[in-house]
Amino acid sequence: MYRGGFSRQSIKDNVFRLAGLFIPIILIIYGVLSQQSVIEAPHPMNDFGLLAFSFWWLFIAGLQFLFPSESEPETIMRLVIYHLLTGAYLIFVSGASPVFMVCWLILGAISYTYFSFKGVAANIIALTTFMTIDISLWHGFGANVAVYDLMAYLSIIATGLILLRIFKLQEASKKDLRYAKTQELIQRDRALTIINNLADAVLSTDRHGIIRIYNAASMALLDTNLGLNGHFIDEILPVKDSNGNKISFFEELKKSKIVTKRDDLIYKFGPDDSMRLEVTYSPIQSSYVGPRKSGIHDGYAIIMRDITKSKSLEEEKDEFISVVSHELRTPITIAEGTISNVQLMLKHPDTTKVMLEDAVDTAHQQIIFLAGMVNDLSTLSRAERGVADDVEEINIKELAQHLHEKYFDEAKAKSLSLDLDLSAKLGSVYASRLYLEEVLQNLITNSLKYTEKGGVKIIFKQKNDEIEFSIKDTGIGISKSDQTKIFKKFYRSEDYRTRETGGTGLGLYIVQKLSKKMGIKIKITSRLNFGSTFSFSLPVMKKDK
Repeated sequence: MYRGGFSRQSIKDNVFRLAGLFIPIILIIYGVLSQQSVIEAPHPMNDFGLLAFSFWWLFIAGLQFLFPSESEPETIMRLVIYHLLTGAYLIFVSGASPVFMVCWLILGAISYTYFSFKGVAANIIALTTFMTIDISLWHGFGANVAVYDLMAYLSIIATGLILLRIFKLQEASKKDLRYAKTQELIQRDRALTIINNLADAVLSTDRHGIIRIYNAASMALLDTNLGLNGHFIDEILPVKDSNGNKISFFEELKKSKIVTKRDDLIYKFGPDDSMRLEVTYSPIQSSYVGPRKSGIHDGYAIIMRDITKSKSLEEEKDEFISVVSHELRTPITIAEGTISNVQLMLKHPDTTKVMLEDAVDTAHQQIIFLAGMVNDLSTLSRAERGVADDVEEINIKELAQHLHEKYFDEAKAKSLSLDLDLSAKLGSVYASRLYLEEVLQNLITNSLKYTEKGGVKIIFKQKNDEIEFSIKDTGIGISKSDQTKIFKKFYRSEDYRTRETGGTGLGLYIVQKLSKKMGIKIKITSRLNFGSTFSFSLPVMKKDK
């Protein structure tokens, strides 16, 4: 207890308080019994002497019990008083009796607790001094008495040393235990730090499926701010398999004997929201080597990862490769067959020049088709890898004139018009030149391809802080049902007029991919047999004043 408020007393302070109360009570009782001749005391004392001893014993015991020492000098002073009173009791009342020996050993233990070996040394010196005084004062140096006191002295010393050794062993064990606990806490903190910095969600449950440990990524994955500790795993993680069948994740944990990995679990966290999970889990085997029932574990460790995007990309990649292989097979087969026919015709005497020209032209058209597909695939690859996506200032009027010049001859060859409709004043935009040109070129070539009469118009209009880009044609148009599908890869309408026109089915798919990269949305206005208009907008680049 410190002045100014309550404080916990240390264990040794409490021991000193209780021992300081115990020693006087025992010695007073012994003195009273010796006065009443119930026991024989070596040094009988008169009533006044016993009363004086009892007063000072009770005074110092009460003082220590009610007001424990608060400083080292105060503790030393009180221990000295206890030793003096106990030594005086040895000389004037009890002699080297068993009661005295017990009380002195208690004082030795308290001295060691506070002052270690210095306290024990002082206790032994005091004992030696009081024993010597006792022998010389009352008995002289008689052999029998000297032997008795010497044996008592040696017994106290031996018992004290044994107790001292026990204390040292206990202290060493406690030190080792504290060190082990400290190391365990350090290792635990390190493990928790590593787990909390993992991008993957990590959970640990007990053998009943109750979550005990989790990291921050777990809360992010499960989209919750609530603590997970103490919750049943099936409540936190309701999952279904790839076939949509609801399964108990805890039952799956109980079946596991070794590390198990699954990537077919679907976690639904909203009416229309779900994610594909890759989950790795295993039972936790304790390092304790004692008897253990078969199949009983200490719990389960779970690592989870959202693989929705990667799985989608993987499936899309597989589908893409399959479709590309199919689409390439036809033109390659035609080109290969046609060139083989040319080789045979060259050996035949009846082959005419016209026949050879037709065959070579067919092969050439297929090679051009393949080149177009390769070019489209290369554009897609660049877009996916972010190549040439650096933005720059683009003069829209110059861009419009460049596109008009580039496709004017192609339009003229089909007897189509290619017109420019530009605002009187057009600003600049800040975008990727490659992406913007690729989008406009695909829209223009698409319009020219599916327009038989009339023409195509390139319309760039500035409206307030935006420039609207439109490609308008008088072509065959797009049906309502096809308008939702034309941006899919390799999609081609069932309209016979579309089938009659060559194409890879990648043009508008590329437009859609690049538009997402640029952050724009393509709008379609179309009607069968009345043409189509594709349009999008970009903000005007603001000039620094």
